[in-house]
Amino acid sequence: MIITELTVGRVATCCYVLAKEDRDDCIVIDPGDEAERIRKAAGGKRIAAILLTHGHFDHIAAAGALMDEGTRLMVHELDAPLLSDPERNVSLLFGGPAVTAPKPTDLLHEGQELTEAGLGIRVLHTPGHTPGGACFLIEGHLFTGDTMFEHGWGRTDFPGGDEHALFVSLRRLIPMVRDQQIPFHPGHDA
Repeated sequence: MIITELTVGRVATCCYVLAKEDRDDCIVIDPGDEAERIRKAAGGKRIAAILLTHGHFDHIAAAGALMDEGTRLMVHELDAPLLSDPERNVSLLFGGPAVTAPKPTDLLHEGQELTEAGLGIRVLHTPGHTPGGACFLIEGHLFTGDTMFEHGWGRTDFPGGDEHALFVSLRRLIPMVRDQQIPFHPGHDA
């Protein structure tokens, strides 16, 4: 699996483009902004699916611009309402503009397994930063969004945040990274 990381948008969100060398399609995780840069990073590959770790504006803003015919937009079912609500996706809290994303094509849930662009994906529901926060285990790599960073975790003071739920989620993820030595890729570097 080829992993291309880009830092996009005004709050420096980590966006990932995942692909297999021998395929003409790819997956994008958390397209927070700068759709043209993300398309360029895809190297001409068709975007088969966009996976959202959660529904905050800085992880969804470029989703609509990246969707082509047949592109699947996937988010955990509990975060789907955030995509169309600038108050709940906190874009207005950060001084606008109001950000929305298209209606998701797929609502994800805990333990779901799927294949997109030839890559196996397992959905881990990790609430706390948002009610429908999710991490994706893809080909031995864990994409954690704002649930877990290199030296911390996501905020819980936004609407829908839950500190207790976040710590339960972290207790689930930390052994995967520490004991099983699964490399992880967060939603922000700092």
